[in-house]
Amino acid sequence: MTVTNVGTPAAAGARTRAGLANLTPLGQLRAGRLPRRLTQLMIGLVLYGVSMAMMVRGALGLDPWDVFHFGVASRLPLSFGGVVIVTGVAVLLLWIPLRQMPGLGTVANALVIGLATDAALAAIPEPSALAARAGLLVGGVVLNGLATALYIGSQFGPGPRDGLMTGLVRRTGWSVRVVRTSLELSVVAVGWLLGGMVGLGTIVYALAIGPLVQLMLPWFIVDLSEQRARPDARLSAWWR
Repeated sequence: MTVTNVGTPAAAGARTRAGLANLTPLGQLRAGRLPRRLTQLMIGLVLYGVSMAMMVRGALGLDPWDVFHFGVASRLPLSFGGVVIVTGVAVLLLWIPLRQMPGLGTVANALVIGLATDAALAAIPEPSALAARAGLLVGGVVLNGLATALYIGSQFGPGPRDGLMTGLVRRTGWSVRVVRTSLELSVVAVGWLLGGMVGLGTIVYALAIGPLVQLMLPWFIVDLSEQRARPDARLSAWWR
């Protein structure tokens, strides 16, 4: 028997896996604690859009998918957020041959993040000082980790891009590492060829986002175990 220290990354990962429920789209809605979960989902998605806008305004490099979004937006008469929405919907269509079923969080992810990004881009000025740009980059990456933990922890399903990754893993039998790396290298390459921003921020995001989400996700996972055991729990018990 192996005993894992509760303070280690392995222990944090074990707690996360134990707390995230494997729910169908209908099960996500029936699992309970909807007011708390819906609020957390929407806050997470809005903050995710704000974090993306911060990194765009920092102009020091974007995460892989945003390199692609920025490159496409520079070639089409669409806003950055508009490209995020169109890409999210297009990726959702790729779920069909993979036999993936989107949840409420998946659909909300495809729409809300793009709208929030455009709103934040309109509100955040583009600084010229390097220190301010670096601050936007670092703040954007940290906020992105927090936002990711919030919306995943609400237990309404993965976003379109993460669902594409897990669907490909299931259908191909390849490892998560191979599929994710292949997807992100592909979108970075296409985005860079289209004029997307690849730079220091791309590297910082790649190195920092995994540890940040692993750290923060256990804080925000909504525990559904009691609700599943007591399906007649009162509405007042949903927000805890």
